[in-house]
Amino acid sequence: MLHSSVTFMTPLRFLSNYFCTEQKNITMQLKQSFLIVFFLFNILIINAQSEIISLDNVLEKVEKNNYTIKISNEDYNVAKADFNQTNAIFLPNISISHTAITTTNPLMAFGSKLNQEILTQADFNPALLNDPGDVKNFATKIEVQQPIFNADGLFMRKAAKAKMNAVELQFERTKDYIRLEVTKAYMQLQVAYKAVEVLEKAKEAALENKNIADNNFKQGYMQKADILSVEVHLTEVENQLLSAKSGVQNASDNIRFLMGEQNEMLLKPSSELKAELDIAIYNENLSVNRADIDAMQQSAEAYSNMHKANKMSYLPSLNAFGSYEMYDNQLFGTDAKGYLVGAQLSWNVFDGYKRIGKIQKSKAELDKAEIGLEQYKNQSNLDYNMAKRQLKDAENKLILTNLASEQSKEALRIRTNRFEQGLEKTSDLLISETQYMQKQLEYLQTVFNYNFTKAYVAFLTK
Repeated sequence: MLHSSVTFMTPLRFLSNYFCTEQKNITMQLKQSFLIVFFLFNILIINAQSEIISLDNVLEKVEKNNYTIKISNEDYNVAKADFNQTNAIFLPNISISHTAITTTNPLMAFGSKLNQEILTQADFNPALLNDPGDVKNFATKIEVQQPIFNADGLFMRKAAKAKMNAVELQFERTKDYIRLEVTKAYMQLQVAYKAVEVLEKAKEAALENKNIADNNFKQGYMQKADILSVEVHLTEVENQLLSAKSGVQNASDNIRFLMGEQNEMLLKPSSELKAELDIAIYNENLSVNRADIDAMQQSAEAYSNMHKANKMSYLPSLNAFGSYEMYDNQLFGTDAKGYLVGAQLSWNVFDGYKRIGKIQKSKAELDKAEIGLEQYKNQSNLDYNMAKRQLKDAENKLILTNLASEQSKEALRIRTNRFEQGLEKTSDLLISETQYMQKQLEYLQTVFNYNFTKAYVAFLTK
């Protein structure tokens, strides 16, 4: 019975082990298939049809289509329209109207007949004066109002002109800032492509080392744990490569957005990212005629003219007026005609402290604008000095990271040769591979930081 029981249980265990093994194999195959599909999908994304474009081409398209530039341009158009409104202190105000009424009001009826020049002796009958019949009146009137002297209006016009100039200068500075952002985005695209190139080479090296490790394992020179460490390293490199390829798409989309385009075709830079050392830039000084600083000065001038305008409101104003009127008892009739011409000198002596409060408010706004201008100048000088120091630090780091990259490359070469001969630990080789890859990526980032900092310093001096 014991022998029979053992004979009966062995096939069950065999089938159980068989199905478990098959299930693991199927699961492993599915995982591998998924990774292959996922990897191929990302390769297709990177190798899809791309558009090669230079920085100059990008800047040209941004100049025409960038949303921020367009909005800033409309801000200028608004300020220009506000300034054009101040032409009213020189130009006449002309209006034309046609009024139709019917009335039994004694005063209105008598005045309507008088304007129509149809009064007769019978219309002075007290009974008709007190209780007139229905009277129709149609009046066509052309009115002209001409400003002659308005001191406050003159300074309001100057304030509007200064504001328009400030917005125009700010528009120019906005374009400079967008150019800086475009330069940064373009360099990020260059870094993204270069990072993909570095990681693809790192993957090739990792695959080659994996093949060597597999051969050593088959010959009994290497433990299973070492093989797993090599595979883990390869997986990590592949993950970083996939992230780098996504970074290419993100950088491309960012440039598309800056150019005001919405298609998803990949952009590819026409040139590679290289360190462009420029020693002469350290000798340049902060420009006092920078567009944004001039804009702040124009803004302060606008507040100054607003303050003067409020003080000028104490002076009287002189305006001329005139009208040409046509009356009839028929629609659009013009039988009776007359004109009125005159001038008005008005002087608002006291308006319940309202004007005094406006003068105090405009003075406080002027002081605030002048303090803000001084603060902005000092802040700009501080930013410029800090940027120059950052540029020098980036230059030093550029030299050191390049040296570290070369040293890690040589260390990897030596360890790889020893590993092929079975004289180097797997863990040491993986550390060298990781370190070399990191130093290459660090050098790319350092090149980007240096070039962008240099562009930022040039932006501050422009």
